Order: sequence, then structure tokens, then C-alpha cells
Amino acid sequence: MKYFSLLLIITDTICATTVVQSSDLPYDCVYCQVEQIHISYGEKPNDIVITWNTKADTAESLVEYGVDEIDKRVEGWRVSFIDGRGQWVHRVQLTDLLYDTRYVYHCGSQYRWSEQLWFRTPPAGEDWVVRAAIFGDLGVDNARALPYIQNEAQRSKFDVIIHVGDFAYDMHEEDSRVGDQFMRQIQPLAATVPYMTCPGNHEENRNFSNYRNRFSMPLMNETDSLFYSWNLGSVHFIAINTEAYYFLNYGAAPLVNQYQWLEKDLKEATKPQNRRRRPWLVMLGHRPMYCSNSDDVDCGEEYTRRGIFGLEPLLKKFGVDLVIWAHEHSYERTWPLYDNVVYNGSYEHPYVNPRAPVHVITGSAGCKEGRDHFKNNPQSWSAFRSQDFGYTRLKAYNKTHINIEQVSVDLDGQVIDHFWLIKNKTLSFSMIISP
Repeated sequence: MKYFSLLLIITDTICATTVVQSSDLPYDCVYCQVEQIHISYGEKPNDIVITWNTKADTAESLVEYGVDEIDKRVEGWRVSFIDGRGQWVHRVQLTDLLYDTRYVYHCGSQYRWSEQLWFRTPPAGEDWVVRAAIFGDLGVDNARALPYIQNEAQRSKFDVIIHVGDFAYDMHEEDSRVGDQFMRQIQPLAATVPYMTCPGNHEENRNFSNYRNRFSMPLMNETDSLFYSWNLGSVHFIAINTEAYYFLNYGAAPLVNQYQWLEKDLKEATKPQNRRRRPWLVMLGHRPMYCSNSDDVDCGEEYTRRGIFGLEPLLKKFGVDLVIWAHEHSYERTWPLYDNVVYNGSYEHPYVNPRAPVHVITGSAGCKEGRDHFKNNPQSWSAFRSQDFGYTRLKAYNKTHINIEQVSVDLDGQVIDHFWLIKNKTLSFSMIISP
């Protein structure tokens, strides 16, 4: 991993510093059209990374942007991505942007520019409502939840989109043409709202080549976007690579490096001064620790839970509040849970000051593999289950209240599950804001 990251950094530097005079370039560039545009958060909430692809090397990677009008220009870097066919991935970082501000931009080169697009930066500080759409297992075919999510995003309902693994089904197929099609398919959504990701089992081909090259997450030069964390409002989000526990053909180093990084990240996030500012710890990973589905053995194997590098003790030790998974093509919510034991806050109000993390599986966005089914008799820790296609809304209203909703596409956008996660039981329920 470290060798690959170093090679990537060196390659990026070479590509970014290559200077080609305009007079040396052919006037016509048939394959220089900009496509597959998507944005993500950078190292800070007011940093935005813009990523796109071209079939040919355009010799430059440019973003022109501004508030209300395009009046600034930033040059980035590009890398050659060969996975069946050759193409170029371009990245530009916009840093220290104004908070809570609408920017317009386009990206490209002297040969082609994209259409004009826009995004809005988040408010400053921690005291604002963080709104996220969260889902996993979204394919090119049968992408049932995508139009609903896109509709809400284009009406400015979300500050971030979080895709918890399994893209396109599968990005590497047809010499990566399926990946290209998927990235074009999500562009209307991902070019305007930061699209944050973590890998799933369907990304494993050639050591996660399509995933690592296509997405640009925080710490991308250190962890290849496979694991990282970022802050947004009152929430510290952590994205991990559960597949390091399952694809050991790439060695134990990815698993060990991630575990050590995660422990260090949680220690930093739970320092008193940091936990006061961002009390919510939300972890994201593809394969769940718990599920009650009938057609999958992964939850029974529990590779991420137990053993010398098992993650569940870290979740309990550092007080992670919410863990969001996918992989199962269904939705399931648990009671507060640790080591198969329920740790409700109280009998009447289980999610008020819970004594263990709450697990949510949201892998029903829609793909060609269809739905997954449930066992007839779930264990006592399972609180709610649904096979409907859909997606999850998360709203962190403040430092004491998070609301989770599950939207059913089968029922045309109806909310089928809803619960509050509350930290301070001294607040009366009449003070809870309506969703």
C-alpha cells in the first residue's frame, strides 16, 4: 500500500508538472471531451476536489470557478488509468473556499470545457443541520433509488451523498466501460453534491483498481481513498475498507495499516476538546457485522468483528454512535448492540443515551442482483427490517439529536422507518425538532 501510494504521488507530480506549449499540441483533439464529473470533500469542509475523465491526454487539468460568475482558475494534475482501455483521470483541489456559498464552475482544458455546474459549500463551525443521503449497492441496471436521490439533491436537500460500497455491478466489466457508464449516470448528482465513498467487494478486481483511480477521498495520496475520515458540522465521519478482512490475497498489510490508522483516528476524535465540538461518531463500511438475511454467510463469519484486528471492541471503547453498512440488498436497523447483546439506553427509550453502537444496513439502492431476503426468525437485536428498494436519510440536527429515515422507492418515497438517536436524556422529547 505504501509503495503504491508513493508511486502514485510520484506519477501525479510528474503529470502535474509536465509543461506542453500550446503550439506543440494538435489543434483537434477528438477524445478530449470532459465526462464523469464528480466532486468530494477535501481535507477540510471548505475544500472541494473536482474529478473527471477524458479519453485522451489533454496536457492540462483546469477548473474555472467563482461566486456568481467564473473569475478564478486552478490547475490540477492527471494520471493515466489503464484497466482494459486507456483514459486519463483529472483532479483539481479548490481550497479555503468561502463557507455557505454557492459556486459555479466548469472543468476541462483548451480543447473542451464541461457545461457550467455548481455546488454549495457547507456552513462554518458545528452548529448547523448536517443532511446526508446514504446507500450502498447501486448498479447501472435497476438503479431504483437514483432518480429519487437525484431529485432531492437538485432541490438542495443534501450536504453530502455517501455511497457505502458496490458500484455499477461492476466497474471493471467490459474493459471498464460499465464503470464509465456508471460515472456518467451519477454525474447529475455527484457533480453538484460531494459524493463520498468506500469500497465494497464488487470493487476488488485488480486490487481495487477502478475504485482507487476513479474516486478522490481525503487522504487519497496516503490510503488510496480506501479508508479516511472527515468532519462535517457536528459529525466525525469515518469510512473504512471492510474488504481488507476478506481479500487476504493482497496480504495482511492493508488490514493492519487500516486498524492502526482507525485506532489513532478514534483517539484523536475522542479527545475532550474534539468530542465537544463534534460529539457524533459515524462509521461507514460495506460488509455488516450483523444482519439477519437468509442468503449470505458474511455476517456469520464476522471477520470484521473478532480476532486480533477485530473492530467491534474499538467501536465500544471509543463510543462510536452509529455504524452504517450495505452489502445486503435490504434495510435493517438494530437496537444498540455489542457482541450480540443489546445495550439499550432504557426500556422505554432505547436510543436515548444508548450504551453501544447502533447498526444500520442500507444496501437497497438497486442493482441487477435484485433484493435479498430475511430469515424468518431474527435475533433479538434486530429492530426493523425491509426488503423495499430505497435509501437512508441522516440529519444531525445538533450535538444531541440525530434523525434517521428510511425511504421506500417501492412506496414512491414514503418513509418506512424512522428513529432518533439522542445523547442527552435531560432534554424532554417535546424539544425534538420534527424531521
